[in-house]
Amino acid sequence: MIEFNKKLIFEKFFKDIFNFFILMLGSVSLIVWVIQAVNFLDFVTEDGHGLLIYFKYTILNLPKIISRITPIIFFISIFYIINKYEDNNEMKIFWLTGIQRKEFIKKMINFTLMITIVLSILQIFLVPNSQYKARTYIQDSNIDFFPSLIKANKFIDTVKDLTIYIDEKIDESTYKNIFLKDVKKDGSTKIIYARIGELINNENERSLRLSEGKIINVNNNNITEFDFKKTNFDLSNYLTKSIIDFKIQEKSTSSLVDCYLNYSILDKKEQYYDVLNCNDTASKEIQVELYKRFIKPIFLIILALTSSFLLFSSKENNSHKKHRVLIFFSGIIFVIFSEFSNSLSGQSIFILLILSIMPIIISLIQYFLLIRENGLQISK
Repeated sequence: MIEFNKKLIFEKFFKDIFNFFILMLGSVSLIVWVIQAVNFLDFVTEDGHGLLIYFKYTILNLPKIISRITPIIFFISIFYIINKYEDNNEMKIFWLTGIQRKEFIKKMINFTLMITIVLSILQIFLVPNSQYKARTYIQDSNIDFFPSLIKANKFIDTVKDLTIYIDEKIDESTYKNIFLKDVKKDGSTKIIYARIGELINNENERSLRLSEGKIINVNNNNITEFDFKKTNFDLSNYLTKSIIDFKIQEKSTSSLVDCYLNYSILDKKEQYYDVLNCNDTASKEIQVELYKRFIKPIFLIILALTSSFLLFSSKENNSHKKHRVLIFFSGIIFVIFSEFSNSLSGQSIFILLILSIMPIIISLIQYFLLIRENGLQISK
C-alpha cells in the first residue's frame, strides 16, 4: 500500500510541475512570438512580401522561441512547485510516506531526462527544419504586396538594385509621372521616365506597363537615350532585400555534422570545402550551433538539481528565505552561463570539448552534494 501511495504522490507532484511548465511555456512563448511578429512586419511594409508569407514565416519561428525559453521556464516551474508544496506542508507527505530525499532526487533526474530528450529533439530536428522552411518561403516569395508599397512622392527601394519614384498615384495600380532607376550587375544604370505606369501583379505577370516616356542608359560615362510610346518593365527578376541565403542555424543537423566532422576533425578540407557552407569561418559557427543543439539541453539537469537543494531547507528554518533566494539566483546564473558558454564554444575545438564536458561535471558534483546532504539529514 505504501509503494502504491508513493507512486501516486510522485505522479501528482510531477504532473503539477508539467502542467505549470506547459502553461508558462505556452504563455511566455505566445508573448515573445507576438513581439517578434510585430518586428517581422518589415517583411510586408518594407520588403514587399505578402501577408501569407509573413504569417507562415512568423509561425515557423515558434519552435525556435520555445526552445530558447524552455530552460528558464523549466527551472522556474520546478522552483515554484517545490516552494508551493513546502508552503502548503505538502512536502511533509513525501517524508511521512517514507520517501527519502535520495529517492526524490533520482525521480527528479528521471523526469528531467524526459524533458531533456524532448528539448534535444526540438533543437536537433524540429527547429532547424522549421527555420529552413521559413527561409524557403522568403526565397520563393514574389513581392505580392508590392502595390501597397508604392506611394506618391516617395522613393521606393524595396527590391534590390531598383528604385522607383512616382509623382502621383491615380489608383491602386496606375501611376502618373513614374521614374525608375535600374542598376545592373555590370555597373551600368538604366533610368526610365514614363508619363503613365500601370502595375500588372498576378500569377502570370509581374511588370510595369509604361507609356509615353524615355529610357536613358549610362555605361562607363557613355549616355544613350531614346523615347518610347509603350514598353513593359519586367519586375519578376528583381529580388527582395530580405536575406534569402540559408543561415547555419537553418541547416539540418546531419549536414552540419558531416561538414564539421570531415572538414574540421578529419581535416579533409579540399574535399569538403564550400565557399558558403563549409569553410574555416563556417566551421566556427557550426561549432556553436552543434553545441547549442547537443549540449545545451543537458543544462536542464543542472537546473533541476539546483532546485532540488530546496528539499533540505524547511520553512520553519530561519534562513529558509535566504536559502530560496540563493537557489533561485544560482539557477539564473546557470541559465546565463549556458548562453555564455554557447557563444564561447566557437573559439576552438579544445574550448568546445571543455564546455561540452562541463555540464556533465557540474551535474555530477551537484548530485553528490545532494546525496551527501541526504546522508547528513538521515544521520540527524
